[in-house]
Amino acid sequence: MSAPLPRQAASSGEPPRPPEDRRHMIRRRALTLLIIVLLIGVPAGYLVISANQSRSSGKDKEDKYSATGLTEGWPSKVQRRLYQVPVPHPSNKVAYYETNNWKTSRLYVQFQTTHAGLDQFLAEIGVGRDDLKKGDIAISDRDQEITGWKFSGPGSRPGDDFGIVLERKNPQPTLDIVVNTGNAVFPFVYVVSRTVP
Repeated sequence: MSAPLPRQAASSGEPPRPPEDRRHMIRRRALTLLIIVLLIGVPAGYLVISANQSRSSGKDKEDKYSATGLTEGWPSKVQRRLYQVPVPHPSNKVAYYETNNWKTSRLYVQFQTTHAGLDQFLAEIGVGRDDLKKGDIAISDRDQEITGWKFSGPGSRPGDDFGIVLERKNPQPTLDIVVNTGNAVFPFVYVVSRTVP
């Protein structure tokens, strides 16, 4: 014969719970549903908003990098350091454009500066004015087409342009430089910096 199961002792002092009425049950279920919606809906909404912002940011970057031609403004410090294009102070009419592919990365930069700024720029890249060759258009037709630069068009006089190609071993970039002295006070500098990733 098996031993009898022990009985649960009646709780002392607690009256038995009345059965849950319908109104209370609906209120409890509504509160539970609200908590579930908040626990799932808020993070899901955040993910949707974040994904849309990320997509918009990606489209903005795509538009920026798929644009052709120069963008007004200074290249970033990282770009100037990576491509070794030290834009001197003071400079104005500064514009740049960067292209990247698996073969070659290029930074196109233009700026107008003072004669002291030109000397500073040339010194920082390791050359002087005597190294520039008169009439040498060191920037290729292809690169001129990409940027819209015209060195032999209307308004330019022979003898205004001086150029140099500064060839360097990888990982240092090669610099194609044209200096236009059509403005006797403020020379204009055009640079194409090429590097192989």
